[in-house]
Amino acid sequence: GVGMGMTAPVSITAFPAEDGSFQQKVKVSLRIPSQFQANPPCPTNESIKIEERQEMTTQFGGYAKEADYVNHAAKLKAALGSDVAYRKDFYLCNGYDPPMKPYGRRNEVWFVKE
Repeated sequence: GVGMGMTAPVSITAFPAEDGSFQQKVKVSLRIPSQFQANPPCPTNESIKIEERQEMTTQFGGYAKEADYVNHAAKLKAALGSDVAYRKDFYLCNGYDPPMKPYGRRNEVWFVKE
């Protein structure tokens, strides 16, 4: 019953196909504002779930498209190498800016630690 307004980032979970492109299955997530994080409101819609996440990120600018996220995910994967344990079956694509913001845009790719 309380409006929380628009939050940032808007996070899309991408499930990569064999060729690295996105599968049709996606999950959209929104950040719970700071004042609600200690005791978040219970969702009234059973399709809405509350999750906690750990640290993970790589950042880039511009209007992000699927190809941009795929490219930055590949760069992050290469930078991490084979010694770092993280989930390989999905990653998160995040946008921080409203669609009408033309400059100084912030996007991130997040991998989740295993």
